[in-house]
Amino acid sequence: MQRTCDFYQRVLEMEVVTFGGNFLRDGKAERYALQFGNQKINLLVQVQEFEPKAQHPTPGSADLCFVTDVPLAQVIEHLQTCGVTIEAGIVPRTGAAGAITSLYIRDPDGNLLEISNYGVQ
Repeated sequence: MQRTCDFYQRVLEMEVVTFGGNFLRDGKAERYALQFGNQKINLLVQVQEFEPKAQHPTPGSADLCFVTDVPLAQVIEHLQTCGVTIEAGIVPRTGAAGAITSLYIRDPDGNLLEISNYGVQ
């Protein structure tokens, strides 16, 4: 969990937050999440998860796309500074609101992350 939190905090500048849950971890109720603006990603752990959840959840698994206003060239510079390998990009894709430009990286658990923007390269 610490490795995952460290990655998202350092590389994608997300805030790691903890909050109460309905299970115990090290003697206290606690869940971990990553917050980015008004978005929050609840992280899976190796114990009971809340409903609803993924059909086949596994610890650390995810399928995520992040939309940013930061030009992707600037994102690439930041990723390189963090020592993160770029899997693919910059490539045109179709997003929920139209054409996007994307690049792809992996988090420490091997999840593919798409970082995209609309009309900004």
